[in-house]
Amino acid sequence: MEASIIRVDLTKQTHKVEKIGDAVLRKYIGGRGLGVRILYDELKPKTDALKPENKLIFMTGPLEGTYVPTAGRFHVVTKSPLTGGIGDSNCGGDWGPELRFAGYEGIILEGKSPKPVYLWINDGAIELKNAAKLWGKGVWDTEDMIREEIGEKNAKIASIGPAGENLVLIAGIINRKHRAAGRAGVGAVMGSKNLKAIAVKGSKKVPVTNDAKLREAVKKSQDLIKKNAVTGSGLPTLGTMILINVTNQNGILPTRNFQTGVFPKADDVSGETLKAKYLKGQIGCWGCPIRCGRVTEVKTGPYKIDGEGPEYESGWALSATCGNNNLESVVKASNLCDDMGMDPISFGSTIACAMELFEKGKIPKTDLGNLNLKWGASDTIVNLVELTARRKGFGNFIADGSMRLAKKYGAPELAMQVKGLELPAYDPRGVQGHALGYATSNRGGCHLRAYMISAEILGLPQPLDRFATKDKAKWVKIFQDLFAVVDSLSICKFATFALGAPEITEFINATTGWNWTPEDTMKTGERIYNLERMFINREGFAGKDDTLPKRFLETPMPEGPTKGYTVKLPEMLSEYYRERGWADGKPTPQKAKELGLA
Repeated sequence: MEASIIRVDLTKQTHKVEKIGDAVLRKYIGGRGLGVRILYDELKPKTDALKPENKLIFMTGPLEGTYVPTAGRFHVVTKSPLTGGIGDSNCGGDWGPELRFAGYEGIILEGKSPKPVYLWINDGAIELKNAAKLWGKGVWDTEDMIREEIGEKNAKIASIGPAGENLVLIAGIINRKHRAAGRAGVGAVMGSKNLKAIAVKGSKKVPVTNDAKLREAVKKSQDLIKKNAVTGSGLPTLGTMILINVTNQNGILPTRNFQTGVFPKADDVSGETLKAKYLKGQIGCWGCPIRCGRVTEVKTGPYKIDGEGPEYESGWALSATCGNNNLESVVKASNLCDDMGMDPISFGSTIACAMELFEKGKIPKTDLGNLNLKWGASDTIVNLVELTARRKGFGNFIADGSMRLAKKYGAPELAMQVKGLELPAYDPRGVQGHALGYATSNRGGCHLRAYMISAEILGLPQPLDRFATKDKAKWVKIFQDLFAVVDSLSICKFATFALGAPEITEFINATTGWNWTPEDTMKTGERIYNLERMFINREGFAGKDDTLPKRFLETPMPEGPTKGYTVKLPEMLSEYYRERGWADGKPTPQKAKELGLA
């Protein structure tokens, strides 16, 4: 097995196709794993993330574009301008499979184009095209204009909006107008290279080593996905917004910048209400039987919009954490974030930080112009989308994320972030294992490195006491290692509600012919996770950064089912380091040697 990778030198306006052999793929698979291997090997330490020397890597995995359920994702890997560490983001939609249909597993982008361009890949034909007339356009117009120009209505396009162009540190990369590689500022890196978009059209078939064996594994997995309560019923019926009421009932729905875990108006912005009032239909990414995406419309009024979403994370970030119960404004702002090419999690979390700063008298009114920063100010949330994407007025401060905003106004403790990346929609005081996952995430505040909500709230793969700390280190490591593989294949993490390492290993073997055991699969995930850790160690991160904001460690939850709890991080962290074979947040020489990383 080998992978074909396009290497594009944007400075010289040249490209070439390189091959990556089976030995490397067996160690890192593809997607996230192969991306971090390339970045680690090729990027000089302490490189400025927005300089031409940074690499921007788009990578697919061996399952991508096959008939494995949910095998329609891709991974973007770079150095993050927001955090200074590993900047990677996973994305659904339909762009990733199309790249494989064109015959390629990935793209490495280097340098900086002297003028705005987009990359057009049409099977074996690869060219850079002038993007001057696209610069300044939103993602939705960009997709339409490119398809018209190249005369290919079925081309799949990944692009940035004004946020990426203006080097907004929370900018993402969007495909199919609403699917986002949203986190860690990957869109800003793309903008720094003067690259507006990558359009792809392919006609090839993705190779599979043992078709009969793969079809058998797929049939079994489809049955498991259908029978599972989350993937077979919950997500198809209400989408990810089903979690609004679930987390609120458990007292872990972060409200008013994580000051509490209970939002009294949660039902106003819930999945149930979204379905009753604004749902037009459901949609799925390429090859997905779950179809959790929501097609929504606000028909009248100031928040009129016809689009998709919101998802749970964006829905929460634009509602509860800002004290906003106006669902129409949430739908509108979520869609505008997609069009502007911006991460709604970091965007909403940074606004919430600003609202608390204002509440505590840290932000003078003179800095705000006409903006209202009181809790629940729905107009402000909507208006700040474009102001932030274009770095205008107070939006220029939101554009740099909560860590820099809170530091600017003298209260860094009010930024709810880990390693510079804003935390998502679960207050860690009520989910001890999830808290440990936040603290030890290589890319910073992230729920998708170890989704312990699955076990601690949903009871999958088995129920765990959410307030207990015993064995949480072991479980966090399991989730982190498995998800590193999932991101490298590339399939959707939602599939893991129903599927585990045995089923995933069957997919790997049938597709690649590698004859792995589930233990081999997990060891590969461990190798990838450790290599990411070595990357951030090299950039200056260590054990001191495996922590949480003081609020979670020192201030008990004030109300609700989680009342009185804080995160008991020290006792879990020491156990976690033992499980990992790390010292002070770094892989020991023995662990690096064991994993073939020394």
